[in-house]
Amino acid sequence: MSEFYRKLIENNEKWVESKLSDDPEYFIRLSKSQKPPLLWIGCSDSRVPANEIIGAQPGEVFVHRNIANMVVHSDMNMLSVLDYAVNALKVKHIIVCGHYGCGGIKAAMTNSSIGIIDNWIRHIKDVYRFHKAELDAIQDETDRFNRFVEINVTEQVYDLAKTSIVQAAWKEDQELHVHGWVYGLKSGYITDLKVNLSSNKDLDEIYQLDL
Repeated sequence: MSEFYRKLIENNEKWVESKLSDDPEYFIRLSKSQKPPLLWIGCSDSRVPANEIIGAQPGEVFVHRNIANMVVHSDMNMLSVLDYAVNALKVKHIIVCGHYGCGGIKAAMTNSSIGIIDNWIRHIKDVYRFHKAELDAIQDETDRFNRFVEINVTEQVYDLAKTSIVQAAWKEDQELHVHGWVYGLKSGYITDLKVNLSSNKDLDEIYQLDL
């Protein structure tokens, strides 16, 4: 057994002991149910731990992560998480959180082939195509990269609001708010992109489903 692997188990034991020393009933209580107010859709990047960067405890955040925090309407994994979060857990907020320096976004700005992930990145390239005029007008490569990260998050927020799951919740007057954030790897701070949707009236009429 490698030292790294053994350390993982030791760290778990220490974590359990620290929790129990503060509250002997911690795990018993946590095991009974979960009622998180928030669904987090974020990037799989190991440097963006959802709970930690917002100071949340276990049981407070329901999480879905994938490359570049994408909301793809054919992704049954994402849709299943979304459906359970909205209809079973009754979350009140959904945050799509991207991050500056995202490798998936960077890859989508090139013609390089990486492997099977090329098929996933194609969805990100579509976002670039929709906003090509704005992005190509940005001369500085880093600024263009950062702006693409922001635009991608905004598009995913709107794609999330277009799902029948979210729109059905709104139709039933369920309290549900969708937000877009970007996390700064170099600073640790979150940037609120001020894209906050709470009704299908926030969408173009063509996307407002008659449920």
